[in-house]
Amino acid sequence: MPGLVQQHLHMLPIVLACMFAYILVPFFFVNDCLDRDYRSSSQGVHGSGQSLSEAPEPFSINGIPVRRISYDWSTALRYFPVDSYASPPSGPPRVFPRVQFHFLDDKATAKARKINTKRRNAVFSVFKRDWALYRRYAWMQDELKPIAGKPQNPFGGWAATAIDSLDSLWIVGLKSEFNEAVQAVAQIDWARTRSISLNLFETTIRHLGGLLSAHQLSGDPVLLAKAVELGDMLYMAFDTPNHIPAFWLTFAMARQGRQVAGGREPSAAIGTLSMEFSELSRLTGDDKYYDAIDRIRLFFKRTQSQSLLPGMWPLLIDFQNERVGNAIFTLGGGADSLYEYLPKMDLLLAGRDDSWREMALKSLDTALSNLVFRPMTIDQADVLFSGRVTVDKDGVPQIRHQSEHLTCFVGGMFLLSGQIYNQTNYLSVGERLARGCAWAYAQFSTGIMPEVFELLACPRNESYAPDFAACEFKPPTSHPSNSDSSTTTLPNGFSQINDARYIMRPEAIESIFYAYRITGKEEYRDMAWAMWKAIEKATRSRFGHSGIANVHVKKGDKLAYLDSMESFWFAETMKYFYLIFDDPEVMSLDDYVFNTEAHAFPRPAPAPAS
Repeated sequence: MPGLVQQHLHMLPIVLACMFAYILVPFFFVNDCLDRDYRSSSQGVHGSGQSLSEAPEPFSINGIPVRRISYDWSTALRYFPVDSYASPPSGPPRVFPRVQFHFLDDKATAKARKINTKRRNAVFSVFKRDWALYRRYAWMQDELKPIAGKPQNPFGGWAATAIDSLDSLWIVGLKSEFNEAVQAVAQIDWARTRSISLNLFETTIRHLGGLLSAHQLSGDPVLLAKAVELGDMLYMAFDTPNHIPAFWLTFAMARQGRQVAGGREPSAAIGTLSMEFSELSRLTGDDKYYDAIDRIRLFFKRTQSQSLLPGMWPLLIDFQNERVGNAIFTLGGGADSLYEYLPKMDLLLAGRDDSWREMALKSLDTALSNLVFRPMTIDQADVLFSGRVTVDKDGVPQIRHQSEHLTCFVGGMFLLSGQIYNQTNYLSVGERLARGCAWAYAQFSTGIMPEVFELLACPRNESYAPDFAACEFKPPTSHPSNSDSSTTTLPNGFSQINDARYIMRPEAIESIFYAYRITGKEEYRDMAWAMWKAIEKATRSRFGHSGIANVHVKKGDKLAYLDSMESFWFAETMKYFYLIFDDPEVMSLDDYVFNTEAHAFPRPAPAPAS
C-alpha cells in the first residue's frame, strides 16, 4: 500500500524517538512522547487546551473511585465536522418469530439436565482456574502467556482479558471477581498506552462491546462511564473526509486531521462496528455514535449490487474511494462479521430499518448459491462448509474449497436468520454447516479442527444448491507440497491443511450453541461435550490453556504450544460451552443478541411473539 506508507513518512522521526524511549524507559508512555509537539499549541489541536500532562480530578460513582481519561477526545477538534446527525429509527417494531425452541420440563429434560449440569460445572471449574491464574500473573494486562506465566499487551495495555471477560464473569456467577474487575477497570486511562495507534475493529468488539454488555447485565454505571470515554476516542476514527474510518486509529494523525479511510481494508473491519455504536447511542441518548455507523450502512447498502459477485461484498474494499472491485469473496476471516451483523442489527433495532433485513437476505442467498459446498467423504457425511470464491476475468465465480475455523460461525448465522425470517432452507443449511465443523473436529487425532484447510468437494450442478446431494468418494492422487500435513496421512475428506494451529477459537461451538438453542436437539450438547473434552485436554497448561501449533499429530506425539491465551477464550469459547450446558432460558436468544465477541446486548421490548 504505497499510498498509506507515504502518508506515514512524516511520522518517522517521532516514531523512532518513541521507540527509543520505549526501549530505554519502560515506564515512559509513548502517547506522552507523541503529544509533546502539540502541547505548545494545544488549543488548536486538542480543541480544549487539555494536555496529557495534566492529572484530571478523580471522582467516584456509587462509591467506586474512577480515573478520568487524561485526554478527553470528546473535546478534540473535528477537522471534518458532521452537519447533522441521523437518529436511530423509530416507529412500531417488527414482531419477530420466536427464536428458541420451546423447551419442555419433562422426565427426559430432567435427565438431560442432570448430565449437563455436571458438564457445565466442568467448564465453570476451568473458567475459575484460568481466571485466577490471569488474576495472579497478568492482572490488568491484555493477556496471560499460559506457558511462561507472564503478561503481554497486544491491545494497547487496556486490560483486554479483564474487560472482555466481564459479562462472562457475571453469567457464570463469579460476582465477587466481577466486582473486583469493575473497580480495576474504573482506573483505566485510555490515553495512557505505549501504542501509537489502536485497532478500531478489535477495540470496538472486545473493549467497547465488553463494557456495554457488562453494564447492561449488571446495571453498574461505572462501566457505562468508561464506555463513553472509550467511545469518544473511537469516534475520532470517523473524522475523515468521507466519514468512513480507517482500520487503525493513529493518535497523532487524528490530532492533526490527517486521517483517511483505507484504500484496501478487510470488509469486516469497517462493517463490524454497528452493534456497539448503536448501543452506545441508545444508552447515552447521543445520536453521534449511531450517525457514524449509519453512514457505513448507507455505503454497504449502495454497493451491495455493485460488486463482482452482486449480493456480497469483496474481502478487501477501497473505503477511501468507496469502490468494491476486489475479486475475492468469503464468509471467512476479514469478511465474516460484516455478514454476521446484518441480521443481528435487524434484531437490535427491532426491525425498524428494513435495509438490514434486505442486505442480510441478499447476502445469504448469494453465499448459499456460490460459496456453500458439500465435502466428498468416505462415509458420505451429510455436512456442509463455506468456501472462497474468486471472480475470474470473464466474470465467472470460481470456488476454492478452502475453509477455516473462523468460517464456522456461518452455521449459527444461517440458523438465526432462518428462524427470524421464516426461511426453512436456511435452517437446514445452518444445521449442516454447524455439524460440518463438529465433524471436522472429530477427524483429527486431537479432536480439534485446524485453523485453515481444504476439502475434497462434491461437484456442483444446477440442482446442487437446494439439496447438496452426496457424491461418490474419489480419493486424490496427491497432496499439495505446501501442506502442513505432508508427512501425515490426511483425514477423511481433507485435501490440504494450510494452517494446522488451534488458537482457542470459539466459532465451532458458537454454531453448535445456536443449533441446540434453536432446534432443541440434545445431540448438539453431546457434540459440544466431545469438543470441550478434546480442547481442554489438548490446550491445558501450567498457567492456563494455550493455543497449539498443530492439531494434526500422530496419537501419542507431544503437542507444541503457542504460549497464547487470547481474551476470547474467556469472552467467547468458554461462555458458549458454559451456556450450551446451562438452562436454555439463561441468556435466551429471544432476550439477547450476541456481538461477534459473544457480548450480550438486550433485545428491545416488546418480547417477540411466541
